[in-house]
Amino acid sequence: MMLRSVIRRAATKGSSPSLFGKSLQSSSRVAASSPSLLTGSDTGTLLHRGTHAHSFHNLAFSAGNSGFSRLSSSGSSTLQRWVKPFSSESGDTVEAVVPHMGESITDGTLANFLKKPGERVEADEAIAQIETDKVTIDIASPASGVIQEFLVKEGDTVEPGTKVAIISKSEAVSHDAPSQKVAETSEPKPSPPAEDKPKPKVESAPVADKPKAPSSPPPPKQSAKEPQLPPKERERRVPMTRLRKRVATRLKDSQNTFALLTTFNEVDMTNLMKLRSQYKDAFYEKHGVKLGLMSGFIKAAVSALQHQPVVNAVIDGDDIIYRDYVDISIAVGTSKGLVVPVIRGADKMNFAEIEKTINSLAKKANEGTISIDEMAGGSFTVSNGGVYGSLISTPIINPPQSAILGMHSIVSRPMVVGGSVVPRPMMYVALTYDHRLIDGREAVYFLRRVKDVVEDPQRLLLDI
Repeated sequence: MMLRSVIRRAATKGSSPSLFGKSLQSSSRVAASSPSLLTGSDTGTLLHRGTHAHSFHNLAFSAGNSGFSRLSSSGSSTLQRWVKPFSSESGDTVEAVVPHMGESITDGTLANFLKKPGERVEADEAIAQIETDKVTIDIASPASGVIQEFLVKEGDTVEPGTKVAIISKSEAVSHDAPSQKVAETSEPKPSPPAEDKPKPKVESAPVADKPKAPSSPPPPKQSAKEPQLPPKERERRVPMTRLRKRVATRLKDSQNTFALLTTFNEVDMTNLMKLRSQYKDAFYEKHGVKLGLMSGFIKAAVSALQHQPVVNAVIDGDDIIYRDYVDISIAVGTSKGLVVPVIRGADKMNFAEIEKTINSLAKKANEGTISIDEMAGGSFTVSNGGVYGSLISTPIINPPQSAILGMHSIVSRPMVVGGSVVPRPMMYVALTYDHRLIDGREAVYFLRRVKDVVEDPQRLLLDI
């Protein structure tokens, strides 16, 4: 290609034979002194950085003999100075990739893009979101710049390390890139026509493609009509999110694996509510967090688990694993689905620490910023359906746990106290447990311990 270009340039410019001979000599000297110029690796580097061999030759021969003398004298250093401007014209770019999503998560679905091509982003700014089986993860921009293009589409399944977007570090570069591509595509047109002319036989390819076109469209049309087969109006079909699929799978596995049984009791909330109203202001002033009822039930559950360790255990094959720690999961309903963050070391926390942890986890869950580690593990779950007005329910176990405590709404009901009928704020509580491991006796004792502690919180102080 270099020899043809030299001959073509010499013929068009009418250069003298001596000049032509010097050009050939200088070009041969370049090849000898800088062998890397003709190696496949450097040629690939030039092409990779947005440069064509034709453009390189134009630059070389436009400089004349002096240009070649500079190249031959400085060798590869001059070549590097020529390559750098081309790489900057194509843009100093960085790639945004899918981050590590946790040990138990191998892939995710690209839910949506938060930015559009051409928009400027700052370093560590979220540009897209990935929906996994457990949480939604942000893809952050590795540097400040302008988004050139996205390499994947919404709904695609991506794995850690998958390239998602190309980001140019300078806005000017992104505007110059198209003009460079236009110039490069317009310049090489003189050489290919001779090669393209002997290929009119390619017409057979479109002819072969035409019969394939009618055969390919029918399948999508049929699949699109399948949901519409039942003629029902005002229906719409939407795909399940990965989180919803995961929740459905785990709950069905729980139902198929465990021998589920639920026992109920009712709790008089009078004393716990009185304790809350009496100390809520002082509690908030000292700890900076409101005193709720959830912390009272967490403390009651911890006490009950310590009295009935089998409820905190789990079956693993032919063995039973007894846990000497208490990590309590709390079910949090979000707009995207149910998540279950974990209060770790709940048996070593006081009321204030429990309330702070609950508030922090619930906030992260609703904002979609909760991490995988914050939901991993857990030896027992507490679910509060009362916040939605549930009067009574049978909660389902969260594997690999063996039991779950269900709280419900507080309703004023007539109760017999000291021989008199008086209105009392009452709550139904339910314990669903794996009957393969936990007998009815232990389950009833567990629920009675929860009832006793909630109805008389002073038991916690005296450890009775």
